[in-house]
Amino acid sequence: MALSGSRPERLPVWFMRQAGRSLPEYRKARQGVAMLDACLTPELAAELTCQPVWRHGVDAAVFFSDIMVPLALAGVDVTIEPGIGPVIAHPVRSADDVAALASRRITDGSAITAAVRMAVAELDVPIIGFAGAPFTLAAYLVEGRGSRDHLAARSFMHAEPAAWDCLLTWCARISGEFLRLQAAGGAAAVQLFDSWAGVLSLQDYMAHAAPYSRLALQAVDVPRIHFGTGTGHLLEAMFECGCQALSIDYRTPLNEAARRVPGAVLQGNIDPAFLAAGWSALEAHTRDVVARGRNAPAHIVGLGHGVPPQTDPAVLTDLVSLIHEL
Repeated sequence: MALSGSRPERLPVWFMRQAGRSLPEYRKARQGVAMLDACLTPELAAELTCQPVWRHGVDAAVFFSDIMVPLALAGVDVTIEPGIGPVIAHPVRSADDVAALASRRITDGSAITAAVRMAVAELDVPIIGFAGAPFTLAAYLVEGRGSRDHLAARSFMHAEPAAWDCLLTWCARISGEFLRLQAAGGAAAVQLFDSWAGVLSLQDYMAHAAPYSRLALQAVDVPRIHFGTGTGHLLEAMFECGCQALSIDYRTPLNEAARRVPGAVLQGNIDPAFLAAGWSALEAHTRDVVARGRNAPAHIVGLGHGVPPQTDPAVLTDLVSLIHEL
C-alpha cells in the first residue's frame, strides 16, 4: 500500500464521502432511514460502503459511518438533522456536565465490527475506517451543533482547562474505541478527521488538541491518516500526532506540504469545486495535483475535502480512470 511509503505502479485513488448522496443507489438504499440508523444497521452500512467501489473502481472503500456514531453508542443524545448536521440535545456547559459525560462508555459496538466484516467479504480493495478527532467531537458537544468559529468551545477550553482535559480525554477514548472496532472488523487503515481544528492557532492546537488526537491514533496499530480542514498552519503538528499520512485539504499545494513534512505520505488534494467546472478544467487541475504530489514519498490521490452531494457520479468515474492512467 502507498501508506507504507512506497509508490505502487498505479496511482491509488479514493475520495472522502465517496459513499453518499451523489449516488442514486445510495439515495434509494437510504430512503426513509435516518442517518444514525443506517450507520448501525450492518447490512445497510456494508452495502453503502461498497457502492462507490462497484461504481467508480476506486482503490479503497471508506467505511460508511459518521463521526457522531461513537457518541451515540456511548449514550449521548445526538441526532443528525437534514440540512443542519449533528445536533446534541444537551450540550456541555460546565465541569459537572463533563464529569457526567466522562462516565459513559461504548457498551456494544458489535454492529460496527459486523458491518466492516461484511464489506471486507464483498470487496477486494482495502477498507478505510475513520473517526472524529477529539477536538472536533468536543466542539460539537459544547456548541450543540456545527458552528462557524466554535467560539463557545474555544472559550470553554480556556476558562475550564481541567474540565477541557477531562472532556478531550474522554473524546479520545471514545474515538480510539471506534477505530478499534473497525480495525477488528478488518479495516486495513484508519483516518482521523479534525474538521474544526483549523479554527485553532498553532499554540492552542499543540496545547489543547494535539495530545488528545495522538491518544486516539495510538488506539490502533494499522496505518493511520490524519486530516483537517483549514489546517495548513498545523501540518507539522498534525503529523507529529503519530500518523503515516497527511490528508491535505485543497488550500495547501502538495509540493509545499511535502517540503514542510518530508516524511509524510500525502493524500489529496483535488479541489471539489472542479468537479462541477467542466472536464477540461478538472483534468488540468488533476494533472497539476498529481505532479505536485510526486514530491512526497507516496501519494494517494483524492479530494481536498469530501464529495459534494450534487456531484455527477459519471464525473467521478471518469476522474478515477484519468488518475489510473496517470
